[in-house]
Amino acid sequence: MIVLDHVSKTYQGNQGSIQALKDVSLSIDKGEFVFVVGLSGSGKTTLFRLLLKEMEPTSGNIFMNNKNIGKLRRDQIPKFRRGIGVVFQDFKLLKNRTVFENIAFAQRIIGVPNRRIKKNVMDVLKLVGLQDKYRAKPSELSGGEQQRVALARAIVNNPPVLLADEPTGNLDPTNSTEIMKLLEKINKRGTTVVVVTHNTKIVDEMQKRVVNLNQGEIVSDEKKGGYVYV
Repeated sequence: MIVLDHVSKTYQGNQGSIQALKDVSLSIDKGEFVFVVGLSGSGKTTLFRLLLKEMEPTSGNIFMNNKNIGKLRRDQIPKFRRGIGVVFQDFKLLKNRTVFENIAFAQRIIGVPNRRIKKNVMDVLKLVGLQDKYRAKPSELSGGEQQRVALARAIVNNPPVLLADEPTGNLDPTNSTEIMKLLEKINKRGTTVVVVTHNTKIVDEMQKRVVNLNQGEIVSDEKKGGYVYV
């Protein structure tokens, strides 16, 4: 499903080069739930952006759904990204649109007929427990509710992969737990879930596979829960 084959990423700056990832090899199977953890500057964000093809590796190859994404033409990238659901720390909802319209937007991009959009949107809103909030604007929702809308938008097109970047970063412990329960529910439907986070409490509670990065290298890969920053 997701394979990084000897991937390195070097940034060039005023003070010289900085190696954000160093010869990283990683394989994530279809249907897995994986946390990617590490201290600030460990390479988590770089890894996330590489998977979204927002940047290119300096060396190595990345495969998703059996495709070498480094060989995609520029005009193929939008279609590639439609196969990935993405959730961010700051929700990234359209503030002047309703909950329904925020989610429907993801359907319209791929040309889903209007008669199907209503059912699909309401189905995912029911999944995240917000079917009664479909007319609300983001400003009328709590942070936890906004993140649930963002999750619904990310999965409405049934992507095989869901990437989440610090999805609980702006939430209190109760809402953080609820978001993680939803991610687990989505994973059990067959979606591969990769969560980048620094929330040690959540990671320990979830007892999932944990990939620990430190200074651009994988220093541990634990199949079941718990980790120590090194």
